[in-house]
Amino acid sequence: MQKIEQITGRGIPLVLDDIDTDRIIPARYLRCVTFEGLGEHAFEDDRQQMPGHPFDDPKFKGASVLVVGRNFGCGSSREHAPQALMRWGVKAIVGESFAEIFFGNCTANGIPAVCVAGDEAKKLGAALAAGSATEITVDLVNKTVRCGGNSIPCTMQEGARQSLVTGNWDFLGQLVEAAPQIRQTAARLPYMKNFA
Repeated sequence: MQKIEQITGRGIPLVLDDIDTDRIIPARYLRCVTFEGLGEHAFEDDRQQMPGHPFDDPKFKGASVLVVGRNFGCGSSREHAPQALMRWGVKAIVGESFAEIFFGNCTANGIPAVCVAGDEAKKLGAALAAGSATEITVDLVNKTVRCGGNSIPCTMQEGARQSLVTGNWDFLGQLVEAAPQIRQTAARLPYMKNFA
């Protein structure tokens, strides 16, 4: 299981409030059987309506740390939203606050979503947009976000933070790793005796 203690990457600013999951990945892309290909459709409607959207801006190509505003990921509880961001290349998100279910889905997919003060998120976004800062480090061990020589305190639900830094965020990976113990337990259960 992969421990996630620190993410460093180029930043991409999208410091707007109340971005809902329908904006992150439009509903018409939810009919997929797998999550493959969702990344190319992240913010698709916003990108069509807003020329120069950061996800289309060449200077943010390859960015992996998304900087957002308040209540990011509100709306429906679909896992497709963090999956689309992850498949676009986002490995960490920094913002003022996150919708609870979106935050949980991010954690379950190994994407740290850390909170900073609203004015700090705006400063980070402005520095990225101006090109005066490009690289951001999200440090879950020291609970900081570092950018352009500045270190900003960040917060995250402690249980989620612990699951990421210990590598226990990947529940499916834990099941696969525990397959021998699962088989042993199943063999002792009378109602599981006739299953392959």
